[in-house]
Amino acid sequence: MPTALVTGASSGLGLELATLLARDRHDLVLVARRRDRIEAVARGLSEEFGVRATALPADLARPEAPGEIVRELEARGLSIDVLVNDAGFGAHGLFADVPVETDLEMIRVNVSALVELTRRLLPGMLERRRGRILNLASTAAFQPGPLMAVYYATKAFVLSFSEALASETAGTGVTVTTLCPGPIPTEFQKRAGVEKTALFTGPLVLDAPAAALAGYRGMKRGQRLVIPGVANRVLVQALRVTPRRLATAIARRIQEKRR
Repeated sequence: MPTALVTGASSGLGLELATLLARDRHDLVLVARRRDRIEAVARGLSEEFGVRATALPADLARPEAPGEIVRELEARGLSIDVLVNDAGFGAHGLFADVPVETDLEMIRVNVSALVELTRRLLPGMLERRRGRILNLASTAAFQPGPLMAVYYATKAFVLSFSEALASETAGTGVTVTTLCPGPIPTEFQKRAGVEKTALFTGPLVLDAPAAALAGYRGMKRGQRLVIPGVANRVLVQALRVTPRRLATAIARRIQEKRR
């Protein structure tokens, strides 16, 4: 039975993707910050689908966390066939006003942990000549994002990194897929402080199960880029021909909180 590692697995897209993997008979290694929640999720998926689900509580904002996770996998004799890098968070506000530690933690979770876990687990996949990697970016990856400047920049990194990696691994038996959903009603917007912006009340909103299913199916096909929802695909195409200054101004307008 193949084994999948899913970060950010206690809620939202991570939980939905873990459920899809369990339904397809994957054993699971589930990573999230909150021990009680991730252990409850592991028990629930194990009981429902009859798979082995291991909870590994870890805060990926800690620089040491990815290495600790991989060492724990090695100690347990677990090889990872599917890596889902879902963990991430955002913060709303002017860059000069957001606490610097918040932005640095965001970079560690959204970028550094994703890169390190991928780097540590990819060689084993290449050696076995099989494996799938699903990295969570966003439609935010295609444009600058005033009032969420660092978050948008991290997602641009994830997209660029993942597309390059998909090219490097072509023909090896390992595939790399980037999932770029638009706004999704999960715990993300509450933590980021964007629940009252136009972004989360407009036509680009998609529910988590639909976005996860699109990403999961794309990963299974070895698709390099998945953008769920017709409106979001149209948006991305429009951004390719929209002057950058105009696209940035529109993004700021959408990000401004409604009074």
